[in-house]
Amino acid sequence: MAVEFSRTPDDRFADLPGFSYSPHYIDNLQGYEGLRVHYLDEGPKTADRTFLCLHGQPTWSYLYRKMIPVFLESGARVIAPDWLGFGRSDKPKDEAAYTYNFHREMMINLIIRLDLKNITLVCQDWGGLLGLPIVPDMPERFSRLIVMNTAIATGTSPGEGFDNWKTFNRSQPDLPIAALMQRSTPGLSDEEAAAYAAPFPDATYKAGVRRFPELVMVSPEMEGVDVSKRAVRFWSERWEGESFMAIGLQDPVLGPPVMQELQKTIRNCPKPMDIPEGGHFVQEQGEEIARAALKHWGDLA
Repeated sequence: MAVEFSRTPDDRFADLPGFSYSPHYIDNLQGYEGLRVHYLDEGPKTADRTFLCLHGQPTWSYLYRKMIPVFLESGARVIAPDWLGFGRSDKPKDEAAYTYNFHREMMINLIIRLDLKNITLVCQDWGGLLGLPIVPDMPERFSRLIVMNTAIATGTSPGEGFDNWKTFNRSQPDLPIAALMQRSTPGLSDEEAAAYAAPFPDATYKAGVRRFPELVMVSPEMEGVDVSKRAVRFWSERWEGESFMAIGLQDPVLGPPVMQELQKTIRNCPKPMDIPEGGHFVQEQGEEIARAALKHWGDLA
């Protein structure tokens, strides 16, 4: 795949607060040869459970730094990839390269390449928009779900909050990511906010940041609607695994109304855990969410 891309210099990722994990890379993923995909791989490769943590826009695997230690404490393996265009993964320069299926197929191929099994899907924002419709393609690999502030997009807008976000993002070709994260996450330190912005030295690295909101399927003809409709049927009728939902109640984009609809969609989804002060990036309260989920399943005392 001959795609012109930017690669964030490694020194941008030095000494990030609360994030001492070693990077792992694949640069010959089937169908994506020449593009380097980054992922975290923590815990024993022989573990009987794997947590697959999928981030959204404009974040990266740094978002899961408070959940990963809890998952590791339970003896599991943790995989936290960066979508192409984000984090330590390569960033195609042409916005036209960013399509729903481009990212969907990348993640499917990564799961197959790493041969992940007995997966707990941990997802929020685009982690769910892309991740939830992947599970019906390989249900034998997935056994659990931790879902936070996301949706399955089937051709209508998630609501006014999303429409406003999309308009704002469109007006910001060089989105000030550190400022956005602090504004939406009270208590986030300057150093943590800078870590979220680390993958993007300037606007030329932000094609994915600009493009992702435009990919949300808000009309029925858009790419991804078909697999997402199939996902709704799967999650409501065929899902046999265990689920746990947490909702950041202060999220103006994918908050309680959207999540309540998603709860109805997910077969046997228990009552959600409400995070009263949690915003869209609810993983910033991730330790309590992870502990609650694992206690719910009996994996932690």
